[in-house]
Amino acid sequence: MKLVIKNMVSFRYKLIVKSALENMQLHFTVLELGEVDIEEELSAPQLKTLAATLLRSGLELLEDRKSILIEKIKNIIIEMVHYSEEPPVQNFSVFLSEKLHYDYNYLSNLFSEVRGTTIGNFIIAHKIERAKELLVYNELNLTQIAEKLHYSSVAQLSNQFKKVTGLTPSFFKQMKNKHVNALEHL
Repeated sequence: MKLVIKNMVSFRYKLIVKSALENMQLHFTVLELGEVDIEEELSAPQLKTLAATLLRSGLELLEDRKSILIEKIKNIIIEMVHYSEEPPVQNFSVFLSEKLHYDYNYLSNLFSEVRGTTIGNFIIAHKIERAKELLVYNELNLTQIAEKLHYSSVAQLSNQFKKVTGLTPSFFKQMKNKHVNALEHL
């Protein structure tokens, strides 16, 4: 039985789901971001218990086909931007269509209708959030961040960063450093 779980977007949430399944003594074969394959067929009371357990951690068991599809799109993007070391696919629209077995125009229109933003803008927002994380961690320079996030150049990353945040990456990093220094003097 395949279940789709809304907001399961990090490895921490995977651990929460794993723990909930183990506490209910359920056996699962696959546990990915947003999805879990359970070996047993769950009864209505078991589904209700699992849904309530997940909800306490901010997770939601999805049953509606459109909601499931939106969640799958989000999880593919989050996995690609935040966790994948693989180079990006050449044509994301083709990749998404093949992975989900739907026409990209349908996926795009559904996503825009439900989320109020395009798939492209959702990807950009996550890439910029990832860039901010990497800037805060201070382990990579801007060139390395641009490469990691598959921008064609530092200029492209900087332009997109400023368009989304209103700040340059360098200024963002300076602000973070000033904030840290201010906290150290408390």
